[in-house]
This record gives sequence, C-alpha cells and structure tokens, in this order.
Amino acid sequence: MFAVIKTGGKQYRVAANDLLKIEKVEANVGDIVEIGNVLAHGEGENVTFGAPFVDGAMVTAEVVEQGKNRTVIAFKKRRRQNSRRKIGHRQLLTTVRISEILLGGAKPAKKAAAKPEAKAEVAAEAKAETAPKEAKAKKEAKAEVAPKEEAKAAPLFKAPKGEPDDLTVIKGIGPVAAKDLAEQGIVTFAQLAKLTDKDVAKIDEHMPFSADQIKDWREQAKELAKK
Repeated sequence: MFAVIKTGGKQYRVAANDLLKIEKVEANVGDIVEIGNVLAHGEGENVTFGAPFVDGAMVTAEVVEQGKNRTVIAFKKRRRQNSRRKIGHRQLLTTVRISEILLGGAKPAKKAAAKPEAKAEVAAEAKAETAPKEAKAKKEAKAEVAPKEEAKAAPLFKAPKGEPDDLTVIKGIGPVAAKDLAEQGIVTFAQLAKLTDKDVAKIDEHMPFSADQIKDWREQAKELAKK
C-alpha cells in the first residue's frame, strides 16, 4: 500500500518503511509524528483520491534525524560602486521513516509526539512572564541609543544660496541621483563643475556613484555652467 501525503508545502509518495527528508517537524528523535494531509492512497491499480484530502486517512512516521539541507546562496550585484547583496539560506529538514498508513479513522499503534501547538502555548506562557522585564530593558536601551540616532550625519558639501539647478539635465543623472546629490549639498551646475579630484574621491567613497560617473557629470556641468 502507498499514500500521497502533503507536508511543508510539498507532496510525497510514501509506503511503509520508506525513509525520506521533509521540512522540519517539531519533534525529538524517536518520536512518532502524525501526517493527516493524505491526498491519495492505494494498492496496485486501486487508488482512492481525496477532495483534497482523504477522510479518516493518516500516515504516521518515526523521526530519525533532525538536520539541515545544503546552503543555497543568492547573490545580486548592481552597476554601482559596492552595490551588492549576498544572502544564504539553509533549510531545516527532518528525516523520518514511514511507520503506518492508516485508513477509516484507525488509531496508530504507537503514540504520536506532542503537537507543536501545545509546545507553543507553554512557550507563550513563559514569554508572558518575562515580557515586562524585556520591555523595560528595551526601553532603557532605546533611551541610550536615541541621542546618537537623532544626530544625523552632516552633508558632504555646503549648498549655495539661491535657486538650485535641474541636475537631471545632465545625462546620467535621474531624479533619484539628483535627490541624493541634493542631500549631500550639491544642487548647481557650478558646484559640479568645480569638483576637484579629491571631492570626486570623497563622493565615490560615501555615495553609490563611481569616480568615472562623477567626472563625466563634471565635464557636462562645465558646459552647462557657461550658459
């Protein structure tokens, strides 16, 4: 006899004594867990399908091991200076051995482990007891950090008085880049035109623009500043 079960968002075709890895189940090694989401069961060519699950059907399995899958790396790089992101994910897995396929509301021969919901209730009660202390500690920590967070970093340059220029006229500067430059005090063509190589290096270090980009903008700004 075989059954098709659903657990962890995936479907598996199983039979008694099969060994398989599924997404983590909260249980200790040696515990018996119940999987009630049985999509189908059968023997040979006689197959019964559920809608979506078969009423009264259940699969029990013994937890053999708790472990992790191999690490999966997600890496993304944009065409900007030091603009990259690397994220690793390692899925938690539980290795189980299928014990029984039960039909018609039959009871398992071995007792199943306590349900995760029950453990969660105990954990919630313990957390409720410690919540006031944790809230007080967080409030004190926040009070210490607040003055530092309020002090914002000063802009790289001092913006001149008067009307700013529309920096988006320069090829390569869009609305977002123009806003970033304005936040750092660069708002006119004349400012861009007068940037020294030292200024370019400073912008390259603190902003998501490359030195070549800034030098190109500087040359365009020199022509626009003459008009």
